[in-house]
Amino acid sequence: MSVSVCIATYNGEKYIHTQVSSILLQLQDNDEIIISDDSSTDRTIEIIEAFQDKRIRVLKHQTFQSHVYNFENALKESKNEYIFLADQDDIWIEGKVTKMLSLLKSNDLVLSDAIVIDEEEKVLFKSFFAFKHSRKGIFINIYKNSYLGCCMAFNRKILNLSLPFPRDINMHDWWIGLIAEIYGSVYLTNDKLIKYRRHAQTITPSNNTSNNSFFQKIWFRIAIIKGLFLKILL
Repeated sequence: MSVSVCIATYNGEKYIHTQVSSILLQLQDNDEIIISDDSSTDRTIEIIEAFQDKRIRVLKHQTFQSHVYNFENALKESKNEYIFLADQDDIWIEGKVTKMLSLLKSNDLVLSDAIVIDEEEKVLFKSFFAFKHSRKGIFINIYKNSYLGCCMAFNRKILNLSLPFPRDINMHDWWIGLIAEIYGSVYLTNDKLIKYRRHAQTITPSNNTSNNSFFQKIWFRIAIIKGLFLKILL
């Protein structure tokens, strides 16, 4: 069961070494880490290349200016059957890959719980699931997304159905999760398999409030529904 870990980076020098180290410890020789870097101006690339690990492949000088399509770029370059998403600033807990792969034998997409930490690894919430009231279901997840990318792993069937991303979605993990709800089987495990870091530079929001206006929230949902509708029709 070979694994492709897809990471989108941008100016992630502060935490990228810790994150990549925690991932590499759990990978086999035939696994890979695909890192798409959106033209970082700090030491992100230097730190990654210093690992000198043949399992790491870096896609440099990308100009998406979007974490959604930066992730899509990494996903398109993945080669293995099972795909894990990872952010640049979290920490994988020992046993994550083994546990997720065991669940992927009978499910198309698996979402794990996480411990939420701050910049100094102080625990903010013991359970992301409990904090967000995470659960399965197409309509509930259109209303309120539970699919946190860094906690997700899925098979190539779901990847192929998810690509290419619609051009106007604002969250790649939301899209992939809903695709899996419609076309596959989804499993939520209460095992906490990453330390999910929240800090001032975090790109994707994870709290109960949002900086997006009411009309932006409506538009994002219209875009998701439109993408799903067109996917089903085509």
